[in-house]
Amino acid sequence: MRGPRTSDVPHIQRLIGPLVNRGILLGKESVVFYEAIREFRIAQNDMGVPVGCGALHVMWQDLGEIRTLAVDPEWMHRGVGHSILERLEADALELGLTRLFCLTFEVDFFEKHGYSVMGEEPIDPALYSELLRSPDEGVAEFLDLARVKPNTLGNTRMIKHLSLA
Repeated sequence: MRGPRTSDVPHIQRLIGPLVNRGILLGKESVVFYEAIREFRIAQNDMGVPVGCGALHVMWQDLGEIRTLAVDPEWMHRGVGHSILERLEADALELGLTRLFCLTFEVDFFEKHGYSVMGEEPIDPALYSELLRSPDEGVAEFLDLARVKPNTLGNTRMIKHLSLA
């Protein structure tokens, strides 16, 4: 597992391409990946070729989102996704985050890692008001706003509470 490089953007796009085509992930323009490159972690094979990726996006003081978690199909079921998620969670703890959100079709995978389906979790009204100001789609997904519903059909909102050690 390593930190990202700008040269990883084409690899990230290659990894997520099949998931975008299947409607599992939303496609994004290259510029969006370059702008967010520091949020990523990259899993690579022995030759240094990226075989998996994932990103941690900070949403608030204690809240982050796991985004763009993808593994090359040839590397599925070898622990790559687990390793990426574990590293992103460690990064979250280093930042002081205590809650991680994800929007996913892979409910079983995330449940195995301690995530649970979000209900109508109460959100402090002042925090809700602050989060509404964000143009970020992930924040809108977390808040379950109607404007993101067409893009999230079939996805499950999940959350994990982390313990700061």
